[in-house]
Amino acid sequence: METIETRDRIQALIAQNDVLLFMKGNREAPQCGFSATVVSVLDQLLPQYATFDVLSDGEVREGVKEFSSWPTIPQLYVKGEFIGGCDIIQESFATGELQEALGVTPELAPPAEISITEAAGEQLARASTEAPEGQALRLMVDARYRSKLLIGPMLDSDVRAESEGVTLHLDPLSNGRAQGAVLDVVKSRGGLAFQVKLPEAPNVVRPMSVKELAALRESGDAFELFDVRTLEERETARIEGSTLLDEAAAERIPSLPIDTLLVFHCHHGGRSQTAAEHFAAHGFTRVYNVQGGIDAWSQEVDPDVARY
Repeated sequence: METIETRDRIQALIAQNDVLLFMKGNREAPQCGFSATVVSVLDQLLPQYATFDVLSDGEVREGVKEFSSWPTIPQLYVKGEFIGGCDIIQESFATGELQEALGVTPELAPPAEISITEAAGEQLARASTEAPEGQALRLMVDARYRSKLLIGPMLDSDVRAESEGVTLHLDPLSNGRAQGAVLDVVKSRGGLAFQVKLPEAPNVVRPMSVKELAALRESGDAFELFDVRTLEERETARIEGSTLLDEAAAERIPSLPIDTLLVFHCHHGGRSQTAAEHFAAHGFTRVYNVQGGIDAWSQEVDPDVARY
């Protein structure tokens, strides 16, 4: 049963955040399929929004159901107004009502100018011709300028951009973010992979491999390497020259020049991505996240660093 204290806490959380999602897990690691679905929708629309992990607080988990008179999680609030759960959010996104509520309804715009290299064009043309009926090659660019190429349904609201004989379907928001994009193919550990370069992207977090980090250390160039793990983990294994991202380090970073090269790592790359995005959002222009974290460092660069 919802108590007055719990109700006050929920009300305060909603009042403190223009957009708040009560969910299982968090934005970077949803803990159920419904929460993951809503996060995928919001990520297309907003670079920043607040989440509350109901798995961490049983009183809020049960209390918010009574507060909203809605029996399931996740639940979305926008400017104090309850929007709904997973199904309603998907429906309102499809109709444009969610975009309107969030204030992100895009203006009609011509197709983005997108360049596709010859190598990428061959691969994309093949994928497009093999798409099932009613589906097409889609380019999605979310609010954090993370891109995704996939085969998906054609929608009446799509903007169609053409390059090298390839037609890309984009939702209106992705179309605005994809202006000037360059699509190419690059070699990866698993073979060839598509690469989308987005010149319109604001300050974003860029990936850095552990081998690139090793080369950076050898270059002698100035950079700051922050360890986004617990002190206990750091006592087990550490990358030489890194600094623990504790309270003191977090307070020091804002005083650095905004063009300081900031590199973040954790165990596998998830926590450090979140930390890196936080500082990129505060204006830093050269922010990197180490892919695979210290675990990849142990395997690919320095086997003397313990794995755990």
